[in-house]
Formats: sequence, structure tokens, C-alpha cells
Amino acid sequence: MDLAENPLSIFHLLAPARFGGLETVVITLGSALATKGHRVTVGLVVEPGDEERHPVAEALSGTGVDIELLVVSGRDYLRERRIVGEVIARCAADVLHTHGYRPDIIDAPVARRMSVPTVTTVHGFCGGGWKDRLYEALQVRAFRHFDAVIAVSDRLSDEIRDRGVDRSRVYSIQNAWQSRNPPLPGDVARRMLGLPLDVPTVGWVGRMSREKAPSVMIQAAAGTERAGVLFSMIGEGPERASSEESARALGLGDRVRWHGSVPDAGTLLKAFDVVVLTSWTEGTPMLLLEAMSAGVPIVTTAVGGIPDVVSTNEAMLCDAGDVAQIARAIDEVLDDPEQAHVRAACAKSRLATRFAVEPWARRHVDLYRSLVEN
Repeated sequence: MDLAENPLSIFHLLAPARFGGLETVVITLGSALATKGHRVTVGLVVEPGDEERHPVAEALSGTGVDIELLVVSGRDYLRERRIVGEVIARCAADVLHTHGYRPDIIDAPVARRMSVPTVTTVHGFCGGGWKDRLYEALQVRAFRHFDAVIAVSDRLSDEIRDRGVDRSRVYSIQNAWQSRNPPLPGDVARRMLGLPLDVPTVGWVGRMSREKAPSVMIQAAAGTERAGVLFSMIGEGPERASSEESARALGLGDRVRWHGSVPDAGTLLKAFDVVVLTSWTEGTPMLLLEAMSAGVPIVTTAVGGIPDVVSTNEAMLCDAGDVAQIARAIDEVLDDPEQAHVRAACAKSRLATRFAVEPWARRHVDLYRSLVEN
């Protein structure tokens, strides 16, 4: 515990999805800071009706973290800012730490007006259509007013600096990993997903949106040479319908299983003979750390912070969008499972030595203290 020092009051603020990497980071960091003796408040900006049994609030239950549900209708930003100010005052926050474009843009100015230092973590950029690019531009502009901007990879740090954020305010802190729920045995996970026990299965997990490239996974599935392989797609998002249509057009038929959004999907990764990440862009994806923890062979695009986490000793690295290369990597893993599991064992060992929670939490505390003291 960190009780030898004066404890801080830290307010984390996000507008959470039901599940996701950003949400997992906040859960892990918030609970770790509370364990170290700090007062931690996590504020969740949610729509009316979404406050009941929210997964993030449930995950933090019993960790010593205080939960504040900020129930705000639509774009009632004035009310949202008023509530944020009330929570900052009530918990006597020493630091506001935001996650995601909404609290970065809408809510962080409230803390600055109250002379509370502001920190944001940049989990990655999505790209996409004009609306996404507009939000991204507004978010980057907001970064220039923060006391500290944490990027989850060195490449993301460089990108943020290149886009005009003061270099002295940008810090590179990779995500850490702490298993909240251990992975289930492979046969149990397969039964839960309704998958046969004796068929090679390739897993893809994530939000079905452009940056995660589910369509690339479907094209790679069609390009694999191994017969009788199943492809398991877990997740929801705007590209699910087009990905399903692509699978039908490519003649994949029932070789692709669509599971939708699955709670605690990270506990089911042992169901797969290989986990594939096809993203166009990433920070430090939590799915990658979950697959490393589960000891499952990995095929991934070498984008964002991924090469900082795994090398060719731990995973099969491919170029983003290179469907043929991804398909060949999948075939190689399935054709040579012994070597694939050697890489998986190396990845699991690297995770344990390089991505521990305690030093990660300590880096955050040191940063918070430097801002408070200055």
C-alpha cells in the first residue's frame, strides 16, 4: 500500500461502452490506486436507462473505488458540466483524469476552472468517417490544454507531439495487465460459445468498426488454405452487417460464427487455436494482453503500440490490410502448432515481466504528485 505517503483524491471520468479496452484500463488502474491507499472516484457518464447494472460499476464493486453515475440525456452538456463540478468539489479531487473524447472536450475545462490539474489517457485514434475525424481533431486540440497527456505507446506519443501538443506534457505509459477473471479451460469456453470441440477455430474479438477491420478478418478467412477451419467473430458495431454480407459473398457460409457482444470475452480465448487482431490502428490493445495471458497463439497487425508489446518471438506480425499475409500466418500457426505454442509461451512470460500493474500504477501516482506539487 502507498499509505506511507499522503493519499491523493483521484477522479477518473469516462463515458463508457458496455465493454472495451478503455473500460478495462480504468477498472484496472482505479482498483490498483485504491489498493495503494488513494481515494479513487470513477465517474461514468451514461444515458438514462443505462445506469442499471453497468458492467464497469459492477467490475469496480468491492475494490474500494467510489462510483459516481452521471446520468445525462443526449447532449445536455451544461448539466453534465454542472454535475462534474459538483463531484470534483464533493470528493475534493486533487486530479481529474479523463478517458475518451467526450470528457476530454466537454468536462476537463470544468476542472481547470476549479484549479484542479487535468490528465488524459489517449488510448488510440479510430480514424473513420468525417464525423470521427472531426471528433479526433477536437480531441487533439483539447490535449493542448491538459497538464499531462498519457499515450499508451511510444508511437502514439510521437503522433500526439507531431500534432502540436507540447512535448513536455506528453508521457508514454504502456497499459499493464492484471487478470480479474482467469481464462476458462478451452473445452469449457468452446461449449459456452457453442463451438465444436474437435474443429480448428480462429478467434477474432473486438468492436466491429473500421479501425478494428473485421472485414479484413473475413477476407483472410476466405484466403486460408486449411479446410475445415471455423472462424469465431465476437463483438458488435457498425461494420457487423457489412462483414456478414462479405462472408456470404465469399462463400464462407457456416464456417463463420457470429456471437455478438459477449461479457468477459477475454476469459474465453482458450476456445481458439489462434487469436487474430486485424486492426488498422491501435494503442496498446487489451485483447493482445488477454491473449498473451491466456497463452493462445497470436496473429496480429504490427500497428501502433503492438510491436512494443510483442516481437516475432511472441507472435506472427503482419502488415495492416495485407489479407494474403494474414491468411498465410493463420495457416502457419495451424500447420505448426508446436512452434506456435513456443511463441505463445514466450508471450506469456513477457507479459508477466514487462506489464505488471504495481510499477504501472506507481508511474501514474508519481505523475499525479508532480502536477499537484507544481
